[in-house]
Amino acid sequence: MKKSTSSWRIGIATAIVLGTVGWLAYSGYGAGKSYYVTIPQLHAMGAKAYTTRLRVDGFVKPGSIVTDGPNITFVLEQYESHSPKAASGRFLKVVYKGSEPPPDTFKDNAQALAIGTYGRDGVFHANLLQAKCASKYGPSKPLHPGKAAAPATGTRAAAATASLAKPAA
Repeated sequence: MKKSTSSWRIGIATAIVLGTVGWLAYSGYGAGKSYYVTIPQLHAMGAKAYTTRLRVDGFVKPGSIVTDGPNITFVLEQYESHSPKAASGRFLKVVYKGSEPPPDTFKDNAQALAIGTYGRDGVFHANLLQAKCASKYGPSKPLHPGKAAAPATGTRAAAATASLAKPAA
């Protein structure tokens, strides 16, 4: 009898441990996922927007960044401010309360991604910000406008090609 009681105890303890690990994995997965939406899609979500973790994309409206200690309030707009469609774009007020300062590329007209939840007050409450500056990652400009860079020719190009072809001694 002693052996069967011991087996039941081990079985119950194993079931409790596996159940706890399964519940933690399931709840962690649900808390970590978020849906990517644009500002118009956010407004079209209805009541589901208030209960879902979201990632909202837009452009930082020039002059809207207000810093209050570690917190930042700003407005995301659907289009860049210099875009011809800017007048018809939608806006979203964002309050960022995160543990890290915003990235260096977070500035007026930067494309930004706010991650957090949408409140019933119409404000997006972000706990993580990502930003990029499109001009920083654009293609390089030619040295002389209107002229394309000429391919390397002559003795220097031949010497460079020859030195690449020779094995190192």
